[in-house]
Formats: sequence, structure tokens, C-alpha cells
Amino acid sequence: MIPPPAAPAGRDLLAGKVVVITAAAGTGIGSATARRCLAEGASVAISDQHARRLAAAQQELAVQFGDRVWSACCDVTDEEQVAALVAGAAERFGRIDVMVNNAGLGGTSSVLEMTDEQWLRVVDVTLTGTFRCTRAALRQMVAQGHGGAVVNNASVLGWRAQPGQAHYAAAKAGVMALTRCAALDVAEHGIRVNAVAPSLATHPFLARVTSEDLLADLARREAFGRAADPWEVATVIVFLASDYASYLTGEVISVSSQHP
Repeated sequence: MIPPPAAPAGRDLLAGKVVVITAAAGTGIGSATARRCLAEGASVAISDQHARRLAAAQQELAVQFGDRVWSACCDVTDEEQVAALVAGAAERFGRIDVMVNNAGLGGTSSVLEMTDEQWLRVVDVTLTGTFRCTRAALRQMVAQGHGGAVVNNASVLGWRAQPGQAHYAAAKAGVMALTRCAALDVAEHGIRVNAVAPSLATHPFLARVTSEDLLADLARREAFGRAADPWEVATVIVFLASDYASYLTGEVISVSSQHP
């Protein structure tokens, strides 16, 4: 196994920008992205549907970054809460420049046993939730009139097959298609829409809902013999959000070292 390097220092890639991130509390990719955006000079609105966890994240980040951090609870399956998140962030910081759609829901079930409820719940959070947040953010950015960027969190399962993941894989493939089409809808406004597609990024929450054997097997398939650290996905999200990606739109970047 090749161990991960140390996270690079911030370079002000997002200096002066306002970033909104869903599912940003806890220890996963959303939390790492919030920290990375703050390290790169952005003001950040973090959201999560878990109020206690969100409050703890807000308090912790505010110690280091002060009033550059703002938070609001948001369930991405609720259109009113999504609208309130975007409007609240715009009111707090004066505008929004970047929307990072990280909220998603997984699970494991064979198509043979999968219920309508399981299917619809995963699709509603992972795909339709991303649509709701993208729509709200794009409307705000178009009204502002000075461009912007949306970065969606997809998955390599949008391309690859894995047993028990029909609902999640279908939703993530939908996120990829949504990304490509939304990008064309707003290109004339100077707004970019892209996505990352991680393979495996481990954190304590994932370890609680996935078997150790499966995580070990997936890690063995990676070229480096390990999962990504969440910050390694966050740095690619920051790149897509930054002006360094000014000519990229409708793209899905794989954040993976996985081989067949």
C-alpha cells in the first residue's frame, strides 16, 4: 500500500468566493471540502440535515475561520429547505459563487429484493436532491449575472457495475447526465457545471455502514492499494470550483486509482 501524502497548503484558489456545500458535517467528503474551501480563502455555507452534527461542525470551523463560516440545516428532499439554504447563504455573504452538491444516500440490496421505497429514497436524495440544489443555485447565479460554478459528487458506479448497487449506481449515472445537460443550459450565462466521480474514499461513517471485508476488497482493487482520503477528493472539487477550470463544463472527472 502506498500511503497518502500530506495535504497541500492552501493557495488562495477560491479567495473571495462564496461556496455552499451540502452534507458538509461529519467526517466525509463534504466536511473535507468545506475545510479545503476555507483553506483556499473562500467563505463557506455548510449544510446538513443533522442539526446537532452541523452545529458541532460550525462551531469547530468557526474557531479557525471565524465569520467566513455560516450554516443552515437542509434536507435536500425538501424544496423549501433547499431554497432557504441558497437564499440564506446569498443574504449572509451577498451572493454565491459555487454550489457543491455532496448529499447522497447509498445502501446495498439486490434488485431481486429491492423495494420501491428503497429505490425511491436513494434516487430522491442522490439524484433529485442534486437536481433541486443545482436548480436553486443556478437560478441565484443567473440572477446575480456574474457566472459561477456547480460541482456535483457522482461516483465511478455511474460507469461501473457492482452487485447490490442498482439504485445508487442509477442515481449517480443520473447525476452525470444532469451535470452534462445543465452545463449546456447555463453556458450562455458563464456558469460552469461539472462533477467528480470518486471510487472509494473512506471515513468513519462509511466504515459503520459497510462491511470491513467489502472495504478491504475495494481498497485492494485500487492501484495504490488504499482508499482515497476525503481531502484527496476535495482538492479536485476545489479545482473544478476555481478559475483554473475556466474552460471545463459538463465534465465528470474520475477521482480514482481503481483498475479492473
